Amino acid sequence: MTPRRTVLLALLVAVAAALLPARAAAATVVRHGPIEIWTIHYRAHDGKRRNAYVVLPSWYGPHDHPRIPLVISPHGRGLNGRQNVPYWGELPARGGFAVVSPDGEGRVFQRYSWGAPGQISDLARMPQIVSLDLPWLRIDRKRVYAFGGSMGGQETLLLLARHPRLLAGAAVFDAVSDFALQYRSFPRLGCSPGCRKTWGGPIGPALQQLAREEIGGSPKAAPLAWKRRSPITYARAIARSCVPLQLWWSGKDKIVRDQQRQTERLYDAIRRLNPDAPVQAFDGYWRHSAEMHATARLPVALARFGLLPESYARRTEAMHVEPPPQTAPWCGELEN
Repeated sequence: MTPRRTVLLALLVAVAAALLPARAAAATVVRHGPIEIWTIHYRAHDGKRRNAYVVLPSWYGPHDHPRIPLVISPHGRGLNGRQNVPYWGELPARGGFAVVSPDGEGRVFQRYSWGAPGQISDLARMPQIVSLDLPWLRIDRKRVYAFGGSMGGQETLLLLARHPRLLAGAAVFDAVSDFALQYRSFPRLGCSPGCRKTWGGPIGPALQQLAREEIGGSPKAAPLAWKRRSPITYARAIARSCVPLQLWWSGKDKIVRDQQRQTERLYDAIRRLNPDAPVQAFDGYWRHSAEMHATARLPVALARFGLLPESYARRTEAMHVEPPPQTAPWCGELEN
């Protein structure tokens, strides 16, 4: 090896050695009883620096790190990743799995990403991002799941449609399936006096304005962009994926008001396109996204994927449950 190449190699090793500890040191941790919340950082699709929050059992760490499942959990509209963490409570400790909840980044907005293509690509990178920032965390790559409610459910469905080989299962709570339909429903949303003070008026028109800015126009002006953010557009891809999917929706939802034409319509489309698709429906009467909580029905959804003991799966209370069909070997073979 020439002296010049030796010097160059030494420089590269020195740079790598300097970068790795700096990245590891950037992660911070806060303990809450049986869980720990690690704050890590990543570069979003547009180069902006964003936070992600990794919830782990408190016993898990650099010196005790078996391979564990990972749940990717995008947040709902108007929230950030940290605000999504409390929905999980102590469940990661009870089940021995990790949850990553990123702040996200849309085309324009962070908290109103609404399934932006770049945001979905960032969600697909979460296992790699977590492994890079917490190199001692060993993810079972055959047990990566996605769980999301409301806008997070919309993004979970789009993640499943575009990256089906990433996921071992997905659970979606009160999601928007047809985003253009939801845009037209925004003016029907109620708003308390405190809400009006925050938004400076009725919430519906304000949300419509945010959506037009984020997507680049109204559904009439930019129809393809709206279809690209609507999971119903990808019903065939979801049906063909053969990834186990739970769809939860409520007849009392006051945010996604017409769930018969949203999640239920998507469920019907998947079953029509592929009767063997492992999709399961939960039709209830809860408030919007109320079921996606550690004290509500989130444990049920986790147990059905084997992430919690089976005893949790029986806590279905008074709701209609559509059992999933047995997945057949020809699940992915659909008619044209």
